[in-house]
Amino acid sequence: MSDDGVDSTESDDLAWETLDSRVAYTCPGFDIVNEDARLPDGSETDFDYLTEGESVVVFPFTADGDVVLVEEWRQAVKRVNRALPAGGPEGNDDDLPAAVRRELTEETGYEADTVEHLTTVEPANGFSDAVFHYFVARDCTPTGEQDLDDDETISVDTASFEDLRAAVRDGDIRDGRTALGVMYYALYG
Repeated sequence: MSDDGVDSTESDDLAWETLDSRVAYTCPGFDIVNEDARLPDGSETDFDYLTEGESVVVFPFTADGDVVLVEEWRQAVKRVNRALPAGGPEGNDDDLPAAVRRELTEETGYEADTVEHLTTVEPANGFSDAVFHYFVARDCTPTGEQDLDDDETISVDTASFEDLRAAVRDGDIRDGRTALGVMYYALYG
């Protein structure tokens, strides 16, 4: 059995063979990849998926136990999204914890005393290669100014973990990345 819990002989029997791959569409933030593939039964098909790479999702707790949140307009759903800070590693990030610290500071102006890995998930692996690395940041304090990207408009708020959990339960927070992080932390954090 492999590290991901899959019997390697079983996965070999289920594996698709990629015959050709090309970027069908590109834009800031993600690409759409089109592949030609051979299925285990020998038939061939094409497959499209969104590729956006890895992201870090920060679960930032202040010293008094509140969670630092961002509020940001999301054009695809035409509303303000209340969520955990998140973003992708950049060239100057030596490792994922460095990306966590940078994203937290850039989006919120807060800095963390400690950062620890919580979990890693593939949130939509049927149509995307996205990987979310969740981290808990503790003793976060507001020490600086936001340093937002050109296309970001973010305000910062805090909430108790219980209020955040209730907002997920009641459907007030619909951001899947945040909802998953809150539920995972509530169960295993």
